[in-house]
Amino acid sequence: MKNFIIAIIAALFILGVSSVFVVFEGQRAIVFQFSKIKRDDAGSMIVYEPGLQFKIPFIENVRKIDARIQTLDEAPDRFVTSEKKDLMVNSYAKWRIVDFSTYYLRTTGSIDNARALLKQKINNGLRTEFGSRTIKEIVSGDRDDIMAKALESAESSLEDLGIEVIDVRVKAINLPTEVSNSIYDRMRAERTAVAKEHRSQGQEQSEIIKATIDAKVTVMLATAQKQAHELRGEGDALAAKIYADTYKKDPEFFNFFRSLEAYEKSFNSKNDIMVVKPDSDFFNYLKDSNYSKK
Repeated sequence: MKNFIIAIIAALFILGVSSVFVVFEGQRAIVFQFSKIKRDDAGSMIVYEPGLQFKIPFIENVRKIDARIQTLDEAPDRFVTSEKKDLMVNSYAKWRIVDFSTYYLRTTGSIDNARALLKQKINNGLRTEFGSRTIKEIVSGDRDDIMAKALESAESSLEDLGIEVIDVRVKAINLPTEVSNSIYDRMRAERTAVAKEHRSQGQEQSEIIKATIDAKVTVMLATAQKQAHELRGEGDALAAKIYADTYKKDPEFFNFFRSLEAYEKSFNSKNDIMVVKPDSDFFNYLKDSNYSKK
């Protein structure tokens, strides 16, 4: 009997727990009864608000839906301007579910389906706005107007999907990769041509500077050589004058002194060899005892 009572209590506890579910803040819940959405007497889908809710255990199942603000941020899309130029536009949108009944009927509660449908609507609005403007207009300041118009066109998602689009923003506008590469190649070629022109101009200036310096060096060397020859000539003239004056004062002593210089230069090294006659005039002063006595 005791075990039977315990079993009954356990069954009642499980039954009670199974009949209660909690909807947290930021969520809404839909109840399915035998795989059919539970509706009220008017035939409208019942959406359960946050709080403690009840259901029939083992018969009704609960599916919770996120009611918080969501972010739609997908890969960049290609848009065409009025000039038939392609642009890669990276945009995002903030949205939330307002009409949960419509949302579930249109998307079966799948967040991926909701994002795909919402992205299509937003892109349609952006495509219309980009298609009516040139690249210059888009870049020069029409971006805010484009986003405002795209947000207005996305308001239809409230009726179609039960989704309220709060904001639409364009993060970046770029040229397609193949166009960007072509532009970068052209810019690189232009910069290379400018660099080559600057290098050629620099080389020309370098040659001019080198030629000017070489000319100045040549003139300076010529001037220095001229001055050296003049100074050497003046020195030789002065030396000759000194020798002449000395010779006039005492010719015999001058000859003697010059002979001594010749002896010094001739016998400067022990390896020097001279082949001369003993009675040669070169040794006159070595043989002249009269002059040595003086």
